[in-house]
Order: sequence, then structure tokens, then C-alpha cells
Amino acid sequence: MKKKGLTYKDAGVDIEAGERLVDLIKPYAKKTFDKNVLAGIGGFGAGYLLPKGYKEPVLVSGTDGVGTKLKVAQMANVHDTVGIDLVAMCVNDILTVGAKPLFFLDYFATGKLSVETAADVIRGIAKGCEIAGCSLIGGETAEMPDFYPEGEYDLAGFVVGIVDRGSYITGQDIEEGDVILGLSSSGIHSNGYSLVRKLFFEVLNLKVDDVVEELGGKKVYEVLLEPTRIYVKSILSLIDQVRVKGMAHITGGGIPGNLVRVLPEGVKAVIEKGSWEILPIFKFIQEKGNVPEEEMFRTFNMGVGYAVIVSPEDEVRAKEILERAGEKVYTIGRIERGERGVEIR
Repeated sequence: MKKKGLTYKDAGVDIEAGERLVDLIKPYAKKTFDKNVLAGIGGFGAGYLLPKGYKEPVLVSGTDGVGTKLKVAQMANVHDTVGIDLVAMCVNDILTVGAKPLFFLDYFATGKLSVETAADVIRGIAKGCEIAGCSLIGGETAEMPDFYPEGEYDLAGFVVGIVDRGSYITGQDIEEGDVILGLSSSGIHSNGYSLVRKLFFEVLNLKVDDVVEELGGKKVYEVLLEPTRIYVKSILSLIDQVRVKGMAHITGGGIPGNLVRVLPEGVKAVIEKGSWEILPIFKFIQEKGNVPEEEMFRTFNMGVGYAVIVSPEDEVRAKEILERAGEKVYTIGRIERGERGVEIR
């Protein structure tokens, strides 16, 4: 009797499942398409026509992941919000130079493909793209047996945006007296989760479904999986009306580690503690984990997810524009003469 031949599925890779996933996610992606998408999900490459109206267009690219926040999503079996996080981490980065996101691609890697889980993740990615106003035009799903533990996956995202060369924001015009505006974050966003997981699940021995009264009576996973805020539409509206000198996406490294990246030599950013609302989650982490204040500011956004630097004469108008766009905005500091850096007082 002839022995049955070994198949790819026997080795742990289900081609049919991958094909089902592609069919399942096409409608999500198609909802994000604009008139410039020439070819989308399912082909070997995706085409995108450069928009008209730019004198000297500059393409701006970015890539990022979600980090160990994915562990919380996998523990809770809640997978759609990390897709929004993935988009946010990429588009908020390229936004800092004034770039409008055009299109997005994702990379989903796992040991054994769960079509339902992957579809939830990609549905979240599509939602993030809708919020950011960009098109989800492609991606890659990699099923790699023995590479990832069962039930785990990893994500990476890639975005391309556009800005006119004359409108490219470099931070080089920032000067003494300029004002620093802070836009409120939605929570932890997507950084510091190795510390967060250690505190919640090891030190405090909480479960993802436990209710935490100090955090508004929400369940642990609801607080920890709050998606990263996407600032694209608010900021693009702002830079259309006000001269913005510099911007920073407050991610790993906190306000000090990110704001310094846009400062020219000869000036420093002075941040005034108490000038904005520190969200309850950060107070909870600091108190329960006995985390030093310096470590908190170096690890978390502390309630400020994005920073904008404008001239003092533009402060009031900039805040009005951002507030009309739905942002909570605070004047969190000023630019002073001194050695390049960030000082928190």
C-alpha cells in the first residue's frame, strides 16, 4: 500500500486558511481605499497614484510595532484594538514632519494561523486607517510553525505619507519663547508594557478580567487595551491654519526622550509639572509599583500623547483649532535658551 505523501499542512502551514483570511479581510481593506489606490489586497504588489496639488512632493515613511501590549491582547483574547495601535504608532510618527498618511501595509506573523484572530486584528488595522484617513492596500500573513508559541502572534506596520518640501517641519526654527502644547493621550498607548505587565500580573497578581475600582471600575484588559490615540486629522487641520514649528509623538522615552529629538542646538524645552491632567492609570502605576517619578516620565507619556511647538502669538488660535477637532490641549511648557535638552520642573 502506497504511503500518504507529506503535505505542507502536515508541517503546520494551512494554505487554505490563509486564502480564507484574504477573502475575509478584503471588505475591511476596501472600505479604506481612496481614488488613488490602483491595486489592493491579493496581488503581488499594491499601486498608489501620487495625489496632485504638491509642488515638490516628499514621501515620508515609517514603521513600528505594538510591543508587548500584544501579550495583554492574547491573554484577554481581544484582538481588534491592537490593530488600531499599530496604525497609530506609525502614522503619528510621520505626522511630526507634517506628512499626510497615504497608505499602510501590515505584517502578521504567527505559529499557527487562526483566521478569526487574524481577521479581528486586521479589522482593527482597517479601523485605524479609517481614523487616520489612509488606505490599507496590502500586507503579509506569515504562518511559521515552531517559531511562535501557540496562540501568539506579532505585528509590524508600514506607512507612507506625503508633504510638500516647503512645508516639511524640521524644528530648526524653534526659538526662545515658543510655546509647547500637549495633546492628551487616551491612556498608556503602546509603550512601557513590560513594566505594566510585571506590575499587574506579577506584583499585584491580577487577572485580565479583574475589576479595578481605582480605575473607574473597569476590567484590567479594558484599561490596558485602550487604543493609542490617532492625531492625524486634528494636526493636519492645525498645520493648514497655523505655523507649527515642531512636533513630537510621545512614545517610549516619554516627554523627555521624544521632545528633545525636534529641538535645535541652543535651546531647551522646559516642561511644567501640574500643567496638564495626569491620567488615573499613571497614578495607579506609580503608587502600586512604587515607581520613581523620574522613571514614570522616562517610560510613559504621562497623559500627553503628542506635543506641538508654536510661537506665543499662535498659542490661543492653535488651542482653539485643536479643541474644535476634539482634542484636550494644555500649555505644558516653553522653550528657553540653554543646552539642548528637556527639563521637567
